[in-house]
Amino acid sequence: MNKWATRIAQTLAERTTLDAYRRRRSMQSLPNNQLVVEGRRYLNFAANDYLGLSHSLPLIAAWQEGAALYGVGSGGSGLVTGYQAPLENLEAKLADWLGYERAIVYPSGFSVNQAVIKALIDKDDWIIADKLSHASLLEAAMLAKGTLKRFVHNDVSALIQQLDKAHEHEAASLVITEGVFSMDGDEAPLKDMATVAEVTPDCLWMVDDAHGIGVNGREGRGTCDAQGVKPDLLIVTFGKAFGLNGAALLCSDAMAEYFTQVSRPLIYSTAISPAHAHALSKAVDLIRKMDAERAHLQALIAHFKKEMAALGIENASNSPIQPVIIGSNEASLRVSDALKSRNIWATAIRPPTVPPNSARIRITLNAAHSFEQVDQLIEAMHHALSR
Repeated sequence: MNKWATRIAQTLAERTTLDAYRRRRSMQSLPNNQLVVEGRRYLNFAANDYLGLSHSLPLIAAWQEGAALYGVGSGGSGLVTGYQAPLENLEAKLADWLGYERAIVYPSGFSVNQAVIKALIDKDDWIIADKLSHASLLEAAMLAKGTLKRFVHNDVSALIQQLDKAHEHEAASLVITEGVFSMDGDEAPLKDMATVAEVTPDCLWMVDDAHGIGVNGREGRGTCDAQGVKPDLLIVTFGKAFGLNGAALLCSDAMAEYFTQVSRPLIYSTAISPAHAHALSKAVDLIRKMDAERAHLQALIAHFKKEMAALGIENASNSPIQPVIIGSNEASLRVSDALKSRNIWATAIRPPTVPPNSARIRITLNAAHSFEQVDQLIEAMHHALSR
């Protein structure tokens, strides 16, 4: 066995031993939060489809209309043939909605986070990131030319200490956090962070609001809007509340022009299809009018938290992300399997995605769930935990 084969075999064996082996399964997502896996139907509590738009008939119609009008592929990067009218219209609509001069659309949230950090950071710069920032942010920061410093999760005093050190080294700094954290569902103290960033010389502030956009704020403008702040760089993704996929960077005119010149993932990636951009524009229109759905979602969250607290499971998250911390990998897999036996699909999230000994069932609620469906989940969770 050569070195490559040995390395691969050892990694797979290690993941199996630690109950950390990941598997992709062929699935079929259906309306009304139904999921078919290997011929069996489940009630889906694992998707990030927070407003239930992934099966929206108006969105499906918009995609079909876009395909009929513009075709199904952009044919090239945005600097060749990809920057077509639907994409231009989408970026203008996002900028207007979210209150920025410009928006730049990328193929995915992972790629935009990588792109921003790579394009901005030079060898003498500091990246100061919340310890629980998403893997796309931390991986890009670790691979960047500059110095990565991580501060204690949501601890503004720890952030200030790192910024003071950066100032001592005469370093420009990029502060990174999330609006809503993907595994715990808690929010960053954005108001306090904004106050710090505004008075710190040579500091840029970036917020990834993948899990807050569409759910929080006026007309779903996100967590920054809800907390009354405006970061220098705002990342929003379309794979959650939008019900689609892709992402966008919101920024100033000058910053947008800078990325157009130097961002390799933007320059060399095929632009999203015009049909996709046309559907995303429709999604923005829908999201802005979904106050009733957002209110229903908040009622579901409150109901779930109350009933789980009665079972002895307290959760600080007020977002659709409701983690149930189990601890060990093995135990979390047993709970997930017990839920599946009750036709509930809720996956076990294990290290390294979450810290050691904090494996969990990551429950996600959405506006298309009913109270009856949430009660079905609660009953199944009581059964699974009691086992």
